[in-house]
Amino acid sequence: MKKVHLLILQAFIKPFIVTFFIVMFVLLMLFLFKYIDDLIGKGFEWYTIMELIGYQCVVQIQMAMPLSMLLSSIMTFGNLGESYELVAIKAAGVSLRKAMTPLFVLVAIFATSSFLFSDYILPVVNLKMGTLLTDVRNKKADFLIKPGIFNNTIPGYSIRARGKNKAGTILYDLMIYDHRGGNTANNVLMAKEGYIYNSPDNNYMILKLKDGIRYEEARTKNSKTYDPRQQFTRFKFKETEQKFDMGSFQQGKTDENLFKSHHAMLNLKQLDMYIDSNHIKLDSMGKAISRTLDTRYNIYSKYFSANQPGQPKVKEAKIKPFKNLITDLVPQEQRSQVTMNALNQLNYLKEDLNGRTLEFKDYKSKDIRYRIEWHRKFTLAVSCLLLFAIGAPLGAIIRKGGLGLPVVMAIIFFLIYHIISTVAEKTAKDGAISSGMGMWMAIIVLTPLAAFLTYKSTTDSALFDIDQYKLKIEAAWRWVKEKFSKKNNLKESH
Repeated sequence: MKKVHLLILQAFIKPFIVTFFIVMFVLLMLFLFKYIDDLIGKGFEWYTIMELIGYQCVVQIQMAMPLSMLLSSIMTFGNLGESYELVAIKAAGVSLRKAMTPLFVLVAIFATSSFLFSDYILPVVNLKMGTLLTDVRNKKADFLIKPGIFNNTIPGYSIRARGKNKAGTILYDLMIYDHRGGNTANNVLMAKEGYIYNSPDNNYMILKLKDGIRYEEARTKNSKTYDPRQQFTRFKFKETEQKFDMGSFQQGKTDENLFKSHHAMLNLKQLDMYIDSNHIKLDSMGKAISRTLDTRYNIYSKYFSANQPGQPKVKEAKIKPFKNLITDLVPQEQRSQVTMNALNQLNYLKEDLNGRTLEFKDYKSKDIRYRIEWHRKFTLAVSCLLLFAIGAPLGAIIRKGGLGLPVVMAIIFFLIYHIISTVAEKTAKDGAISSGMGMWMAIIVLTPLAAFLTYKSTTDSALFDIDQYKLKIEAAWRWVKEKFSKKNNLKESH
């Protein structure tokens, strides 16, 4: 039994490691394709890119783990079935369930580790990655001059150069518009040549200009019309320097406390705390809305509810029965005033309820997301067990190894799982179903499939044997033909 257990463990671990890294690589490429525009041309240091990739690799474990578990289990038992090792194990009197016992223990360890990972490590990594990704997306692209095109990336300036050297450090035929004082450029500088270099602290870009001229127009303060007396100045220079503030091009550091209350960055204990506080807030808001309605409809609502059929009469309702409140109870000369007062009260109540409803919906949406994230901590671990329970018997049934049919089957079943879970989660976020039902829907739907495949594999069922289905179809066709021939014979005899 030790040799059998060791054989199965070795056959599983190698494909699992290979498929895990393949899936991680594919998911990482998808992430880079998504955020390629935010990373290119901004002059990030190599360690910043590696830090972002590292965080993303950790985040993608929650999707890579179940998929690699499904694919590696199909490959493992497909290889064992194709080489008739499963047949030899069963022939030795060892059941498939007993042979897979250490593998079940290993998968249970993986599932427990994934739960601890999602509760303790993933929230911290989400916080770090969310903060870094915000800084990356907010950082401006590096200052870059294209010949013949105005560059407006530096606030308050428009810069154009007709040419530059190969290194991009020397610009030719420069024109610089300074419009820091307003929309119009009253300060224009032109030079034949300019040399670019950064200050020692990299906070400023210095442009050393040669053989140029500066035009300045001194307009009177708050003057919007042309004044012939306004001053126009022209300066010629052999060499001068223009300093540009590059603070907006530096990568900022966002405060992590801004994201700490996000649902994806909380562990179970913190989620429980936020769910409880949110529930208290929702309860108090619901009571406040009820009190507002009661104060506005106090007399009418008490009378109306008390005088419904089957309800006990209210003694303090000192108002006579009516069919129409205005015509039956209000005098003719007061009806216009009463109607206007009622409309004003109704408009006030409508605005008040609209504001309260928006706030209530915001808290309700937060409550749903907190509960969804709470259930996600557990569904990651259970999905590893479920997909292994699907993949292992499926591989034993199809009896095909390698990266051909197992990959196709793994993709099909993972897509089924992913589509069900995504649709159910979106439905839960919309409030159509409960958060628990939305997060556990895929597991509830696919658990009977896992049990069915396990039963078929233990009974040596040829579920995917095409020849078997051909024989059954041919037998059914012969039976149909015999039935038709008997009917025709009976008609001819009559």
